Amino acid sequence: MSQNKIKFLAYYLPQYHPIPENDKWWGKGFSEWTNVTKAKPLFKGHNQPILPGELGFYDLRVSETQEQQAKLAKDYGIDGFIYYQYWFGNGKMLLERPAEAMLNNKKIELPFCFCWANETWKGIWHGLDNPNVLIEQTYDGIKGYQIYFDYLLPFFRDERYIKVDDKPMFHVYRFDDIPDASQFISVFNELAIVNGFNGIYFVATHGSDMILNNDYIYGKVGIEVFYNMRYKKGFMFEDVRYLGWLEKQIKVKLGFTNQVGKRLKPLIFDYVKAVSYLNVIFPHEKFIPCVFPNWDNSARSGKKSLIFVNSNPSSWKKHLEKAVKELFKNPKNPQFIIIKSWNEWAEGNHLEPDAKFGSKWLEAVREVKNGK
Repeated sequence: MSQNKIKFLAYYLPQYHPIPENDKWWGKGFSEWTNVTKAKPLFKGHNQPILPGELGFYDLRVSETQEQQAKLAKDYGIDGFIYYQYWFGNGKMLLERPAEAMLNNKKIELPFCFCWANETWKGIWHGLDNPNVLIEQTYDGIKGYQIYFDYLLPFFRDERYIKVDDKPMFHVYRFDDIPDASQFISVFNELAIVNGFNGIYFVATHGSDMILNNDYIYGKVGIEVFYNMRYKKGFMFEDVRYLGWLEKQIKVKLGFTNQVGKRLKPLIFDYVKAVSYLNVIFPHEKFIPCVFPNWDNSARSGKKSLIFVNSNPSSWKKHLEKAVKELFKNPKNPQFIIIKSWNEWAEGNHLEPDAKFGSKWLEAVREVKNGK
């Protein structure tokens, strides 16, 4: 059976250019590369720093960079980027420049969509000892959602924007954090229809009781929300479903904590063993699997990090193959596989060529895509 019908979509981080806010919080000229380059090994055999390969330490203010990224992704079987988008309410955005530049650059032919990363930024989550709020996520109700939609509309209208049944695909990182989620969904759907679409194709990237209840999953309130079991749900212990035994081992037997900022040593897992527990069961027909090639955020978080050892292009290929096979068994599910991520370098989570493995992460994707 051909894998070509399945679309591989990869999250895309736009934090590779300086902005005034990052200059203030972390020092002038800060970008994601700042943390990447200062990473050090924490134990014997620890692969740090993880450095980029052929694309180098790029700056997303340079348009040719995005053109190169899109061509590379397309050549190796990535069907689209999911740009993280940081809309904090009251018209405040951060890191919007790369997506806006991409919209105006038709040389970038790769399809795309957005993930609204609706989360308050705290220093402790980004490698600072300071636990204070850097910028707060707020929600402005109907008027605010209308303003947000108006900003998104030119992107939705672009021929490259990913649509399903003429519905623009729109991911939301934390649906359950939206205090009036039904209102938000209704506003976006109504405005989409007014502007000639069939509505919005919502993808919920963080599962919760709100997202998993029947009203949302099965559309009893007239909306479509697709639930994507993110790998963090198992490994970060926020909402453990398949890995309860692992939580007990780590939290009880070893006495570690998952509370951000209080961990005194990194959590270290074997990648091969860990991914064997992911996407084993599709809980419903709107489930979209999410896979990840690697993870090591010690560049950002040091000893408070989460590290998967033994991740390599070969083990990554097997993980992706397994997800494809499971999706074949569930042909009624959306034919997408989400990859986290294209370029989250400070989290050791990337498909882009690196100094150690070159393009082999991407070669694995192409081989799976072509059924090899």
